Amino acid sequence: MLQFKDKTVLITGGGTGIGEALAYQYARRGCNVILTGRRVAPLEKVQQKCIALGVKSWCHSVDMENTATIDALVEWIHEKNFKIDFLLLNAGISQRALTLETDISVDRRLMEVNYFGGIYLVKSLKEMFLSRGVHIAVVSSVSGVFGFPVRSAYCASKHAIHGFYETIALEYPQIKTTILIPGRIHTDVSKNALDGSGKATGVMDPGQANGYDVNKCARKAIRAIAHCRHQKVIGGFDTIMVPFYKYIPWLFRLIARNVSAR
Repeated sequence: MLQFKDKTVLITGGGTGIGEALAYQYARRGCNVILTGRRVAPLEKVQQKCIALGVKSWCHSVDMENTATIDALVEWIHEKNFKIDFLLLNAGISQRALTLETDISVDRRLMEVNYFGGIYLVKSLKEMFLSRGVHIAVVSSVSGVFGFPVRSAYCASKHAIHGFYETIALEYPQIKTTILIPGRIHTDVSKNALDGSGKATGVMDPGQANGYDVNKCARKAIRAIAHCRHQKVIGGFDTIMVPFYKYIPWLFRLIARNVSAR
């Protein structure tokens, strides 16, 4: 089992949602926490709570869609001489629009934020990771396992995550990966989801509102990371779609076509 005490984790999207909840789980286990995100105020709030849990914590503004801000983060990490032991890639954005009603700019934006930003960061820190080793936990989704209505670009970006992080763990023995696969978790992800024109919907999906508790999600996730699980599906009844997709594909398609995608 992995030990967290006196180690350091870098969390993208650490100011809210699953990233915030996991920051506290790392901190409770004695892991120092570096938080990144676009908005400084939520990061500072989480930072202070982590410090109150008895660890060191820092925060840095980063937009995963903007490689210049990732470069600035990497430069700051080297200036501070941080040694990253764990990387949690949580920053992401979702979608709520039919495939052919989604402007291509939205597809590109979701790929940049959900996929390219993370791999750019990993490659920017490759010397550290290859020399020291690192455990990368990346937040995917059940939508990274199968396609689902009004989420085509989101599904595509999450599928890409699986391909990249499964491969890097096979190529480099010093790099471990855990792909976290949550179902509907009670966060604001649906409020921030983009419509076909690229605007945030501002709407909480009923499925999201009744979703799995984010703190329970974080506790299950940290256990999976501690035990070096390659993948971990987390959530409520909706995650039954994962085995349906794998073992009873006709039933999955029947449900997916008829279930509310909101």
